[in-house]
Amino acid sequence: MSMFDKLKGMLKGHEDQTKQGVEKAGDFVDQKTDNKYSGQADMAQEKLNEQLGDRPPTDEAGK
Repeated sequence: MSMFDKLKGMLKGHEDQTKQGVEKAGDFVDQKTDNKYSGQADMAQEKLNEQLGDRPPTDEAGK
């Protein structure tokens, strides 16, 4: 079992708090870098949320 699998198991049932933490971390990076890397921080937030199973709903009308 990988470290990431263990982390996902620990966070199970706490999806809201996890998402808030990811958002706060991205905002912190933006603040400390004067938004210089906001695109990369946003992409990292999206990837992390995807890995943790918190995917935004898809827009069926756009498909």
